[in-house]
Amino acid sequence: MEMLRAAEVTIPGSTANVGAGFDHVAVAIDRWLLARAHLGRTVGGGAVVRRRGTLRELSRGASVSSDHDLLVRGFRAACSAANRLPPDGLTIHAESSIPVARGLGSSAAGTVAGVLLANALLGLEFDVDRAIGVAAGLEGHADNVAASVLGGATLVVGDDGGRYHAFPIALEPQLRFVIAVPAFQLETATARAVLPERISHATGVAAACRASALVEGLRTGSPVLLGMALDDVLHVPHRRSLIAGYDAVVAGALRAGAIGATISGAGPSILAITTVGCESRVGRAMVRMWKDAGVGASWFGSPAVDGATACAL
Repeated sequence: MEMLRAAEVTIPGSTANVGAGFDHVAVAIDRWLLARAHLGRTVGGGAVVRRRGTLRELSRGASVSSDHDLLVRGFRAACSAANRLPPDGLTIHAESSIPVARGLGSSAAGTVAGVLLANALLGLEFDVDRAIGVAAGLEGHADNVAASVLGGATLVVGDDGGRYHAFPIALEPQLRFVIAVPAFQLETATARAVLPERISHATGVAAACRASALVEGLRTGSPVLLGMALDDVLHVPHRRSLIAGYDAVVAGALRAGAIGATISGAGPSILAITTVGCESRVGRAMVRMWKDAGVGASWFGSPAVDGATACAL
């Protein structure tokens, strides 16, 4: 097959919610999806996706032709948004270090990769808000998407017209994000299913207060504000029972010097916020507590990293 056009993208993973920022705050982290796409002369047939790294968990094989792959769905959604027919002969090579179904934005990264590959490969000229909107339309929420596209910490707000607007959140440079990743998965749909359809007025007020504390706490690094913000009242109380060892791991992080700890995204990974130089102590403590609970786990520390890059080749 002769290569006609090609593009490549680099997309970071993300940790979303960050306690009280449910569905609207996320931080880009140092785990990455790399993808390259090219168009050949093949006419007809489905797209081909060749996966490496953590993405191989999705297929049990290195080569998959699937209309359900998130990269392909993102690519085709971008074409649809631009009123373009998806081209024939699409092949995508993708490699990822983002753990799958662990609350670290793997699905958002895949969707964003597909959208940005189409944008670069086909010259769709999407701006940032358009790319985020297309990807969020598939994801159902835009927090992980916005962080993967923009990098850093992001706040995303939806308007009454169904459009998303993403804004960077200033970050205290000394803050670091420590993520403990257990050896079991938790699907987002399962984590969402336990959330109540209604909350009390008092809970809504407390959630809004903590969300405000989160944004200001990330900006200033205030342990008081961040401690309150990570003690979420909206989703964590309903999800913690889905994560074996959750309370012990959070307590271990706090004893090791973390400012606070909470569920990363929909879980089951647990996010702790600390400062430069404390990452190893906090991460090791979290893994040790999970080990004591009979759960294997690993950890990594990360600053907030830059967002997606994309280019035609």
